[in-house]
Amino acid sequence: MKPTGVLFFPAFDWAISPTHPEREERLLYTRDQLFEEGIMDMPEIREYHPRLVTAKEISRIHFCVPDVASRVTQAHLVSAGSALVMADAFMKGEVKNAFAIIRPPGHHAMTVSHGNRGFCDINNEAIMVEYLRQTYGVKRLAIVDTDVHHGDGTQEIFWHDPDTLFISFHQDGRTLYPGSGFVDELGGPLAYGATINIPMAPRTTDAGIHYIMDNLVLPILDEFKPELIINSAGQDNHYSDPLANMSFTAQGYAILNQKLRPHIAVLEGGYSVETALPYINMGIIMAMAGIDFSNLREPDYEPDKFTESSKNMGYIKSLVKTQLANFRNREEVIARNRRSGKEFESVTKSIFYDTDYLQEGQRIDLRLCPACCGFRRMESSAVQADSRRYTALCVSLPRACCSACATQALSIYEDMKSHSKYDYLYLQDRIGDKFRTFDCSTGQETVI
Repeated sequence: MKPTGVLFFPAFDWAISPTHPEREERLLYTRDQLFEEGIMDMPEIREYHPRLVTAKEISRIHFCVPDVASRVTQAHLVSAGSALVMADAFMKGEVKNAFAIIRPPGHHAMTVSHGNRGFCDINNEAIMVEYLRQTYGVKRLAIVDTDVHHGDGTQEIFWHDPDTLFISFHQDGRTLYPGSGFVDELGGPLAYGATINIPMAPRTTDAGIHYIMDNLVLPILDEFKPELIINSAGQDNHYSDPLANMSFTAQGYAILNQKLRPHIAVLEGGYSVETALPYINMGIIMAMAGIDFSNLREPDYEPDKFTESSKNMGYIKSLVKTQLANFRNREEVIARNRRSGKEFESVTKSIFYDTDYLQEGQRIDLRLCPACCGFRRMESSAVQADSRRYTALCVSLPRACCSACATQALSIYEDMKSHSKYDYLYLQDRIGDKFRTFDCSTGQETVI
């Protein structure tokens, strides 16, 4: 039987601050636990080593303003590159599944990156998804985000992609950062129903989360039929996590993983650094590798304190019914949106970068194409840490873009070169795998 691939990257030289929960000890305690228990010596496990992600691989997902080098550190390059190592190991058939235990995390990073929000600068899973598509021709994927915080960055990146199913179950956004992930956030007009959010009440237990898995997540995955399932693996639903208020256990996480059976898992949050996190990560690895985890227990675990209330189970059952109906109704809604008669749908957003304390303004225009999922034209501006305001126009062509959309998008980018009101123009051409940056002050264009 093939082993489970495991890769550690604790990022010794990157932390929000020396005493912040997002620091290297998050992973060092896990590694110590795994070695002490002998897990890494078992034939079911194969350890891998990181590589650096390239600027081109990042640019397939992100518009980094003003450029990739300004937005990332060496630790970010290694963290994202590690996810790609796990993708290669799985796609080459070396392992049956793989877990990238890495930091810095990524699921709050959105398409346009002016800085750090939610401890994230670039989105590791999203970069891996485009790598899988470019390198291996994978088309249809599902990302299941099990972090306690809504994966708002991953949701935003794939909001208009009907071939990427994004499911996030998390503590209700009215009670926790980032304040999003509500039931009515279901995807863009041409990708409606490919985003499913499951906001849970604080203190939801294993019983509640497993009911959601069995009755909503697994049926949706069965109907969507992804080629790959990726777990955006946050461990902060645990009852001891200091940044949230849920009641999930290490055993509960292992059972969830056994049910989900992800092909690739990529670590996100989880800040019970010295106590629960090593148990949770070990439970997930054991579940993925098929190692018996029935004796896995936290030292302070008392089962009687973790019973689900009938009131919350009633809410969960209603939520499951609603979201299952929304998913199954998606094609009808998309067809109606295509018949709207509008050429573009436009929205404006204000995005707060809580870590770097930046405020970004955005306007997004999506072409409501009758033949494909359309292209995006994004205007973005933010005052960055150096007090300079950057303005940018970002044009994104998806891989499944039709020729009419591709022609129009390229024309918008070229036309703006001669009379631009922006500091930078960006073109993300996933069809040609070319990524262009035009500096309007110098007239210089960079192509990678």
